[in-house]
Amino acid sequence: MSKAVPPIPIEPDARGVRRVAFRALGTDCAIQFRCEDKKTALLFVADALGWLSAFEAKFSRFKPDSMLSKINQAAGKEWVSVDHEMEKMLDLADVMHRLTDGVLDAATLPLTKVWDWKIVHERLPSHDEIATALALSNWKDLHRKPGKVFLAREGMGLDFGGFGKEFAVDQLIAIAKRYGIQDALVDLGRDIFAFGGNGLHPFWHVGIQDGIKTEQCIGGLAVSGYAVCASGDYARRFEHNGVRYGHILDRRTGWPVRHGLRAVTVIAPSCLLAGIYSTCVFILGLREGLLFADRAPGVEACVQDEHGPHVTREFRKFQVQAA
Repeated sequence: MSKAVPPIPIEPDARGVRRVAFRALGTDCAIQFRCEDKKTALLFVADALGWLSAFEAKFSRFKPDSMLSKINQAAGKEWVSVDHEMEKMLDLADVMHRLTDGVLDAATLPLTKVWDWKIVHERLPSHDEIATALALSNWKDLHRKPGKVFLAREGMGLDFGGFGKEFAVDQLIAIAKRYGIQDALVDLGRDIFAFGGNGLHPFWHVGIQDGIKTEQCIGGLAVSGYAVCASGDYARRFEHNGVRYGHILDRRTGWPVRHGLRAVTVIAPSCLLAGIYSTCVFILGLREGLLFADRAPGVEACVQDEHGPHVTREFRKFQVQAA
């Protein structure tokens, strides 16, 4: 990765915390960390941003020359050669599929395209359109052999949006630790991992976003050595004939999730795990989602509906008074 010094001021504040804000992966991002040596701080930021740029160039479905786009373009036509990094991402997609019993599926790009969130919906997709997309949205129709991958049917497509940002958070944390940094918080579009402390406390404060009154938080968390991820229909949604539709799709039905939940916040030992569980819990709903999270070691969840928050057994031990 490039180690050119980035043109970003990262002078420490009174607590010794340096903060870098930037755009990546289509969202607002920030890295906060404590590091006394300025040269080390600059090299870390350059390495982290260089890694993230290379990651996006290879794995974004929105970049036509990315390796992921090449796989999608060859669907139903030919095998595509892939490198070790792509093999690892495909392995993670397979783990996600098995862990959630297929609720989360990296091969649902056709369904995502049917529900195009970047335009105002003048009409909902037809049942035939949804059925056609669902027929093409199946991880089991992806074939692999060493160094090669093949999407079996034309029109299929992969999208790593369900876990890519979270994987990237964990990698940036690993880079920080390689530089000897002991206090850091990485935030890629509200997918967060924090370790060490913020200069005042031996932990970092992370808000629990209110899924109903989205301009405020319903509480705060004290986090060190854990990730925090949130899912909900409060950020990206649209209304059609007075009915609200969010951006999270249930691949079992082909429709946006609509069961009364507004937000899910998950704490887990890795950002990858927190992201998988927050999305899956949101899709499964209040009762089934909380049971799913409760069975996972080290995973805690807060689920919000119109009646308020509902939490797993150990979630409250992370809670603090909202600032």
